[in-house]
Amino acid sequence: MARTVRTVRTVLGDVDPVVLGTCDAHDHLFLSSPQLPGQELDSPAAAAQELAAFREAGGESLIQWTPHGMGRRADELPELSRTSGVRLVAATGLHQAEHYTPELLERLRTVGLADLFAREISKGIADTGVRAGLIKVAGGFHGLDAHARWTMKAAAEAHHATGAPIAVHLELGTGALDVLDLLCGELSVPPDRLILGHLNRSPDLAVHRQAAEAGVYLAFDGPSRAHHATDWRMPEAVQALTEAGFVDQLLLGGDTTTAGARAVNGGPGLPYLLRRVRPRLELAVGEELVERILRDNPARAFAVEWA
Repeated sequence: MARTVRTVRTVLGDVDPVVLGTCDAHDHLFLSSPQLPGQELDSPAAAAQELAAFREAGGESLIQWTPHGMGRRADELPELSRTSGVRLVAATGLHQAEHYTPELLERLRTVGLADLFAREISKGIADTGVRAGLIKVAGGFHGLDAHARWTMKAAAEAHHATGAPIAVHLELGTGALDVLDLLCGELSVPPDRLILGHLNRSPDLAVHRQAAEAGVYLAFDGPSRAHHATDWRMPEAVQALTEAGFVDQLLLGGDTTTAGARAVNGGPGLPYLLRRVRPRLELAVGEELVERILRDNPARAFAVEWA
């Protein structure tokens, strides 16, 4: 019987998960949205500077969650990876409706969303040669609207066709159980193929525990935002989950989404995760567990036996 091998699909090809090393499990090098006018992440030079700072801080890999239609600049990613020495993973998928024009959404309804996702995973993002390594979709505030259900159904179909993991933006950290009901319940996505993002933004320890018990990965991503109960509550949430036996399901990310948040512009940027978040979490749960969260868990969460 042939032995199946799980690999991580980076922008430079599929790799052994162990080589990911220290991983920012959710971030952005490129991103644009009408919801963030004037704050576009669209400069390859700035992205290169951020990656260099991240690498200097000890970072070895980064998962870019920027989905289809939001300026992900997939064509720039291979050279940035080669130059920086940081392994990069690109995403397919679709964000909330407000991040797109009605014309683009209508066109996507005609081409078939699940087919688009699967094609970008298996064959590559158009004219770039870069294959996506995950599917990113999004929920709404405390619920799922028709757009979210449409995109999640397409993501589930593409997952079943390719094996790719699904990463979910939870709006302000809410709606986790609704996402679980739809994706893992109705649409039969295995829990260990699902990553719930932004749980730190809604520090409801009971919901965190329920999601963990379902078997999904829980991403604590997007620190340093003053309007979120983030930095000062995240150690408490991580400690509660590790003490309950769920350390192997936790992921950490930075989620840099605006030009002003980049380190090169005076913001926390990519290095913040390792420079400030890591030592703060080490005070709560110890160096060994934080090392597992940064290295071992992403190697499992993003590894796939690709179809």
